[in-house]
Amino acid sequence: MPTPFRLLVVPGVTMDKWTRLWAERLPDVELVVEPVPAKDAPGLLLDGADAGLVRLPVDPDAFHAIPLYTETTVVVVPKDHLLTVAEELTVADLADETLLSPLDDVLSWPSMPAAVLAERPETTAAAVEWVAASAGVLVVPQSLARAHHRKDLTYRVLTDAPTSSVGLAWVRDRHTDLVEEMIGIVRGRTANSTRGRTSDQPVRRQDDQPASRQPAKKTAGHKPSGQKTAGQKTAGQKTAGQKTAGQQAGKRASGPAKRRGR
Repeated sequence: MPTPFRLLVVPGVTMDKWTRLWAERLPDVELVVEPVPAKDAPGLLLDGADAGLVRLPVDPDAFHAIPLYTETTVVVVPKDHLLTVAEELTVADLADETLLSPLDDVLSWPSMPAAVLAERPETTAAAVEWVAASAGVLVVPQSLARAHHRKDLTYRVLTDAPTSSVGLAWVRDRHTDLVEEMIGIVRGRTANSTRGRTSDQPVRRQDDQPASRQPAKKTAGHKPSGQKTAGQKTAGQKTAGQKTAGQQAGKRASGPAKRRGR
């Protein structure tokens, strides 16, 4: 039996559709989905996992990565909080709040928009509990707010906050046919197009740019529409040995006259 394919999945990523497609396309290969903390994913990939749905960026010297989507950022607050009056907020609206910064935070702030509680929750899940206890508010990707939903809490979109992206990553020197199958699944390729790729075709790196489009090559004996081939004249031009109707008529008229002159 083939070796199972180990796929790491960080919190917030929903796998249902991709798991189903894997089972349909590769029924003989078990897909082992391993939930892991976001900060642990790179090390576990290096230790032997086949691929991972991880938070970007990752080290480009160690991993290939394909960006899949960027999440909306939200602020989690109690349902009766003043911030819930608006449907959308900006970072400036948090100026008078106390922010919670869990140790597994996946957002990178250039500078914090408000005071941060000195004590840091161990996890995002714990930070949500602290929001419920009115210790502060929490800014996270929307998927994490949904994953840790509580009836007494809600969230609002932050339109100008830092964002977090999710991508498929794998170790640079471990690109296998099964990794290629997973790439096809998460990119939405059909089964035929996924399997149609041969293992020796190059894989574009995350930082590669698409090749510039080159003009189509000319084939022997073929010219694009509007161009002349050798020996071909456009309308109104004479080919070698061809006379216009007026010239031929003049020649016929002058020829007999010379013969009568003799």
